[in-house]
Amino acid sequence: MLTMTGTKYWIPIKDADDRARALYHRHYSCYHYADGRKPLKIIGPGEYMLMLTQDCKAVWAWRKFIDGSGQKGINNSIFRNEGETLSSLLIKEADEMAWDRWPEPRHYTYVDPKKIRSSNPGYCYIQAGWKKCGVTGKGLIILEIVK
Repeated sequence: MLTMTGTKYWIPIKDADDRARALYHRHYSCYHYADGRKPLKIIGPGEYMLMLTQDCKAVWAWRKFIDGSGQKGINNSIFRNEGETLSSLLIKEADEMAWDRWPEPRHYTYVDPKKIRSSNPGYCYIQAGWKKCGVTGKGLIILEIVK
């Protein structure tokens, strides 16, 4: 069992952390307001776990909320890795941390294949044990892992 202080890669942070916000603004899913506002917080409503790697080169967010899409479980709402650590290792540790906190057996995320350079969208998740389980009406790939 991992604890927030016993992790190898991740450290807990609060929403509105400048380092996390900088990484988020370089992620394709960053929401840009038409009037140019840049809110301090990057996580929406609900319970969350926001983390940075110790070198501050990767950000991860879990959200537990009611998803209007009908998806069940804990949502990985952002993951950006600009560091040298393999993304699959970061994902595996983040999964363990979420399972320690919430009893939900399923984690899920969305990947937009049109907005990433990889010819195999979601590859780092698949290497961490996740599986493709669907596609949204907007063409987003749904990935999941079930404990």
